[in-house]
Amino acid sequence: MKLFVLGVSFVTVSWLAWINREVNSRNEAYKYCKVLADNPEFPWAKQLNSQARQAHAERAWAAIERFFLNCKAKIKVKKGYPKFKKYQVRASVEYKTSGWKLSNDRKYLTFSDKFQAGTFRLWGSRDLHYYQLKQIKRVRVVRRHDGYYVQFLINHSRKETKKLCNKQIGLDVGLNHFYTDSFGNKVDNPRFLRKGERRIKKLQRRLSRTEKGSSNRTKARNRLGRAHLKVSRRRNDWVCKLAQRVIQSNDLVAIENLKVRNMVKNHCLAKSINDAAWYKFREWLEYFGTIYGVKVIAVDPKYTSQNCYSCGDKVVKTLSTRTHNCPHCSYIGDRDENAAINILSAALEQLKTTLGHRESHASGENPLCLAVETPLSKGTRRKRKPS
Repeated sequence: MKLFVLGVSFVTVSWLAWINREVNSRNEAYKYCKVLADNPEFPWAKQLNSQARQAHAERAWAAIERFFLNCKAKIKVKKGYPKFKKYQVRASVEYKTSGWKLSNDRKYLTFSDKFQAGTFRLWGSRDLHYYQLKQIKRVRVVRRHDGYYVQFLINHSRKETKKLCNKQIGLDVGLNHFYTDSFGNKVDNPRFLRKGERRIKKLQRRLSRTEKGSSNRTKARNRLGRAHLKVSRRRNDWVCKLAQRVIQSNDLVAIENLKVRNMVKNHCLAKSINDAAWYKFREWLEYFGTIYGVKVIAVDPKYTSQNCYSCGDKVVKTLSTRTHNCPHCSYIGDRDENAAINILSAALEQLKTTLGHRESHASGENPLCLAVETPLSKGTRRKRKPS
């Protein structure tokens, strides 16, 4: 528990040093780690491993760099001024190549810094014997409402072979159906949040009745957190598997370059849009596209639902109009299928001119891998006490 407090406090002190103009670059942030460790006012800083302190300094400076880049780009929305981290359940501590040690059987993880956290048994379905110890570049300990997790950052390039199937597909995402492809196939929207909303509201009411600072409030907060985790993990698992199936069965995938952040400003649809996880689906498509060598092209969504794919004329429709009825060429069809065909046509045109554009996080610190905990294997799964 104290280990995560140290990590959050270290990031906070690093930001204070930047505000007071004591730190002006990443290298100075590294040097400031030693200053903090030698300062008697911060005895907790010396307990952390030196490379763990540097990792927290990197995290703080990454937020500062993002703020400066947004200011230079003159974006119209908020620039993202770094905020002070508070003590929270979703906290983490990151080690580099020192301060930790794996046992020979890869079942126990020991932390050897001055914090003396001790040895912990690892549960999970990932076989660490497949990788050499020198391939593990970082170890991150993450706390969730249902326990503690370890994330290993491994230097490994993943490539999968795939046979050509001579299929190109365009995807139009929506709320009635998760997506409609250019062949007219539809995938139902699972709506995981809507299905678990009744229990979440019940747990929220229980939490509001508890007294602040009491042990019952802590238990109620953990129950509510585990309910949200269940919804989030079900959604991410479903989107991941769906994206992999789409990539494996096509040679080119065209999607819309949607600005989900702007779309959720519609308060009537914000909950449904967030529950659909369109952007997470796009991230997994790009990730698996890099692994299987499939082009994933994001096109401008402008007029994809309004234009007729048959004649190209514009047919204005509201969101409630689900049928595309073109008065110019008399084509009648599904609105989403018409949009998916337009998306595929735009991607092919873009491919001719610019050879496509794909943004992928497959190399380096992939946020998809860092955000997903390793699930417990069925053989070792057991009920754990709430943290």
